[in-house]
Amino acid sequence: MTGFGDAVVYLNDPFNWTRPGGLLDLLVEHLAVSGAAVLAALVLALPLGIALGTSGRGGGAVVVLSNVSRAVPTLALLTLFAVSPIGFGNRATAIALAVFAFPPILTNTYVGFRGVDGDVREAARAMGMTRGQVLRRVDLPLALPLVMTGVRTAAVQVVATAGLAALVGGGGLGRVVNLGFGQQDYGLIIAGAILIAALALLTELVLVAFSWAVRPGPRRWRFVPGRQRTVHGEPELTGVGVPS
Repeated sequence: MTGFGDAVVYLNDPFNWTRPGGLLDLLVEHLAVSGAAVLAALVLALPLGIALGTSGRGGGAVVVLSNVSRAVPTLALLTLFAVSPIGFGNRATAIALAVFAFPPILTNTYVGFRGVDGDVREAARAMGMTRGQVLRRVDLPLALPLVMTGVRTAAVQVVATAGLAALVGGGGLGRVVNLGFGQQDYGLIIAGAILIAALALLTELVLVAFSWAVRPGPRRWRFVPGRQRTVHGEPELTGVGVPS
């Protein structure tokens, strides 16, 4: 039987999913490590990107920081962590993946907030909005599509790369691939690769749907009736459309 056929048989065996330490447990562990990494990167990159984007300064620093962060391989970081107090395991993997997720979130947040029209901000301030209100009600809705693009890019990259945790004693779906290499079992290798690729694709689809759900849409309008008048013997209702 081919390696792909072995992978299909392995994935279709319920015991491989439900046993202790099986695919379901590895899937949960994979998602936990990935989620922790993206959340850590989001907590660090989002405020920094907002601060730099709204001030209009630091564009060069953002580019340099993003390029330097992208140039550091995740596997190299894991190797360095292994000989440091951080050590092996899922914690080291989460930290390395957070470094990997930081650049796209920072860059897209900066570009999104930097691209908000200054006239829009001035109009909001002229209406009496405070700085915090302008940030929440004007800047964030306009920058949100780009911010979510950065989060989506980072999340997909992290999910696809989290399999490296198995190389440093961590968990996740990468253990299936690592076990396959250790046993020279191409079915296991392909099964693990299929699961990681499918999870990355599912992450992309879920975040695309979430981005669509939270993006600012066209405002709905309702008709406020005014006074009634008669035109050519027929009643005509006047009024104005206002945002609902």
